[in-house]
Amino acid sequence: MIKINKIEIKNKIESEILKTEQKVAEYKELTRPIEPENAIGRISRMDAINNKSVVEAALRKAVMKLKNLNMALTKIDDDDFGICIRCHKPIPLGRILFMPQARSCVACSQ
Repeated sequence: MIKINKIEIKNKIESEILKTEQKVAEYKELTRPIEPENAIGRISRMDAINNKSVVEAALRKAVMKLKNLNMALTKIDDDDFGICIRCHKPIPLGRILFMPQARSCVACSQ
C-alpha cells in the first residue's frame, strides 16, 4: 500500500477511535441503572428499561468497534494490511477509509 494512503488511513483510524470512545462514554452514561425511587410511572419505567436495553446493545457494538479499530491501528504497518483475509486480494481504499477495521473485501464479507 502506498505510504500516503497509510498516513491517510492512520489519521482516519485515529479519528474513528476518538469518535467511538466518545460514543462508548455516552452509552455508558445512558446505561446506568434506573433508580426505583424515581417518581416515574410504571409505563414510563418499562419504556426506560426497554430504551436501556437498546443502548446496551449499541454499547456492546461500539466497544467491539473500538477494539477492532485499535487492532487495525497496530497492524497498519504490517505487509498484509489492506489485504483480504479470505481471498488475499487488496481491499479497495474506499472500503478501508469507510470501515478502517475491515479485514475482508466487500465480496468476501457477505
